[in-house]
Amino acid sequence: MDSAAPWTFGVEPLAQTIEAAARLRQVTGLVLALERPDPAVDTLLAALEAAERALAGRVPADQAPRVGAAVDGDGRVYLDHSRHIGAFNAGFPEYEITVEGDRAEGTVNFPVAYEGPPGLVHGGFLALFFDAAIQHHNCDLGLAGKTAGLSLRYRRPTPLLTDLRFALTRSADGTRIRSTGQLLAGDVVLCEAEMDAVKGDRSRLPAVSPRRVIS
Repeated sequence: MDSAAPWTFGVEPLAQTIEAAARLRQVTGLVLALERPDPAVDTLLAALEAAERALAGRVPADQAPRVGAAVDGDGRVYLDHSRHIGAFNAGFPEYEITVEGDRAEGTVNFPVAYEGPPGLVHGGFLALFFDAAIQHHNCDLGLAGKTAGLSLRYRRPTPLLTDLRFALTRSADGTRIRSTGQLLAGDVVLCEAEMDAVKGDRSRLPAVSPRRVIS
C-alpha cells in the first residue's frame, strides 16, 4: 500500500452543489417515468428557467477552469474530481467504496437516469463508473495518474434500481498503475474492467485557483 496522503486536485464542492446533484438525479428519473404531461413539470421548468437566468449572472462568463496557466484568469472554479464525483455531478453515478490497500470494494445502485436497454444500465455508464471508482481507489492510496486505457467485458446485463457490489484490485510498478474490477449481483459477475494509468507526479500538478470572494 502507498503511504502517501490521498491525492486531491481541485476544490471541494459546495453543500448546495451536492444537494442539487442528488435532487436532479432523482427528479430526472421521475420525469422519465411519467405517463403523460404533468403540471408539476411546468412548474419545474419555470423554476429552472428562473434559476438559469439568476445563476448566469453569478458565475464567470469564461467557463474554462482556473487551472495552470489560467489560474489567475477569469474562468470558473475547478472542483476536485479525485473521488465521489457523483456526489456533486448528477451525470456521474454514485457509489460507496472501502479501500484496503491494493484492494477495494463497494456498492452501487444505478437509477433510471442511467437506463439503456429496458430496465438495464447503458454500457457507457458502466465504463464511466469503473473509471471513476478505479481512479478513486488510486487517489485514496496517494498515487494516481491519467487513464491510458480502459476496457470492459460485459458478461451479463446490468439491472437498474438494484443494489450491486464491486471489487477492485490494483498494482503499481515502473510508470504504470494497473487495475482490474468486477461488478456483481450476488455472486454473478455482470461486468469486468481493466484499466491502465500512467503514474502522475504530484509535484508537477498545475496550480488550481481557490474560490474567490465575490463582493
